[in-house]
Amino acid sequence: MSDKVSTQDTMRERADESRLKLWLLLSANRTIVTVVLSVVFFALFVGVGSQLEPPLSVLLEERGVIETLFSAMIGALITGVTLVVTISQLIISEENGPLGEQHRRMSETMDFRDHVTDLVGKPSPADPSALLRNLINATDSRAEQFQASVDGVDDQELADEVEEFTESLTGNADTVREKLDGAQFGTFEVLNAALDYNYSWKIFQLERLEDDYEDALDDDHRDAIDELRTALVMFGPAREHVKTLYFQWELIDLSRLILYVAMPALLVAGSVFTFVDASTAPGTTAGVENVLWIVAVGFTITLIPFFLLTAYVLRIATAAKRTLAIGPLILRSSQR
Repeated sequence: MSDKVSTQDTMRERADESRLKLWLLLSANRTIVTVVLSVVFFALFVGVGSQLEPPLSVLLEERGVIETLFSAMIGALITGVTLVVTISQLIISEENGPLGEQHRRMSETMDFRDHVTDLVGKPSPADPSALLRNLINATDSRAEQFQASVDGVDDQELADEVEEFTESLTGNADTVREKLDGAQFGTFEVLNAALDYNYSWKIFQLERLEDDYEDALDDDHRDAIDELRTALVMFGPAREHVKTLYFQWELIDLSRLILYVAMPALLVAGSVFTFVDASTAPGTTAGVENVLWIVAVGFTITLIPFFLLTAYVLRIATAAKRTLAIGPLILRSSQR
């Protein structure tokens, strides 16, 4: 594989990062990530608290540790819920607007669907994964047509580069189509698959081939390049549209989930603040003071809304960073 023609296509290969890190940032269920963060924090809190001197029971007798800690958490929870409600209002406000604005949005959407219909030769599907599959199919078939158009050219170097380019494109297309098959919008599967289609590099390669071999290409070759470029260019806004809808979907889900967990968190924080002191649970369990177990559980539960926010924002921020540029702009140094 020539570095001049091909590059790593999937997001995992382009990122040059560990599989575990990408799984935690993107692929893993956000509930699982939240649970992992909560368990790790709980274990660290208990581990550190059991090793410090003086023990927590002594601190509770001398200072108002619980009052200070959980009164602050109650204020933070109320502030956090207010922030989440504000985020929800901002997302909803994006969907509101006067009739003229709604008509413009509808017209632009239908224009894009018409372009896709002309491109793939059949009505544009309503399902996001099917839409992306159709566009990938179009790039796949047009790449093969481009390769067929250069068969028999006198420039063997051009023929070899086009063959390698086509093999890279069709291989990448097969991988992404397999991931899109059965993927349902509302999960990360659709966007995750779309991130694996390295369309920007393919556009750049087409432009480079057209420039490097200008003298060897005739009008038929250039027509085939233009048709393939058009299919690749259409994939960009389609992916961005799916990404935008997914981000809105995720943020709405996040707002609802935080509201759900905030109520139990407030109840736990208020209960520990009101009823727990040094005499609440004397003795130890597994070598750790019982009162430390209680405080650790209560503190971890009050932090679950924050862990949930962290889990969702990590995925959204990571996906957004990897799709900052639209078109043939290569931002990551691992691809240059």
